[in-house]
Amino acid sequence: MTSSDQGSTSRLTVPTYDYSLFGKVEERPLDNIRQIVGRRMAASWQNVPHVTHHDEADITALEAARHDFNASNPDGPKLSALSFIVMACLAGLKEFPDFNASLGDTGKTLFLKEYYNIGIAVDTPAGLIVPVLKDADSLSVSELAAAVAALAEKARSGKLGYADTEGGTFTVTSLGKIGGTAFTPIINAPEVAIMGVSRAQRKPVEHEGEIALRTMVPLSLSYDHRVIDGAKAARFIGFVRDRLADASGWTLS
Repeated sequence: MTSSDQGSTSRLTVPTYDYSLFGKVEERPLDNIRQIVGRRMAASWQNVPHVTHHDEADITALEAARHDFNASNPDGPKLSALSFIVMACLAGLKEFPDFNASLGDTGKTLFLKEYYNIGIAVDTPAGLIVPVLKDADSLSVSELAAAVAALAEKARSGKLGYADTEGGTFTVTSLGKIGGTAFTPIINAPEVAIMGVSRAQRKPVEHEGEIALRTMVPLSLSYDHRVIDGAKAARFIGFVRDRLADASGWTLS
């Protein structure tokens, strides 16, 4: 490395040119939300060393219990798979507090937060918006499911206020209704981790010593490697995975 390389702090930029030289082009301005999201994602990607750990959880028993509960409570809030994943992440954050933290500006201090505000990434007509569910750990599964549904509807209808999007400590983003087997979610800095969820599917896996069809949900945990090591990330996602697999540990109310 040359001395000029060591002293340079500038970032390379992507070159642009007159695209119409090669054919017809439509120029479409980006709306304000897309511009803001783009700047934040670029800042996170450029400043935070991302690593993504992929795993999958067996939710066969949990899905059966969830469907039974929804069928027997037609007038109550519908329990979604996402609500259980959020609850499992909350348990993981309490077990591994470094994931519910932010790194100080100097990189010398870690702020461990004793509150649990979960960002829920929502796909809206205006683009990706992340409303924040405040004090999520104080809610039951059914209360959390109702709160997530209400926040998502508020986001899609364009009725969120600034207070609805601030103060997050950890984010969950799900592509489960769309598809895919894994992806790399970008951390919602200054948070230090984000859990991505892909579509659950039935697949043959080893279960209790035999090959059986089980419902498996892919999990993708991106984390800030300045704060979290790979072994700790593996333990965190393993904790969440095991929590989801144990349907007997849930109170469905």
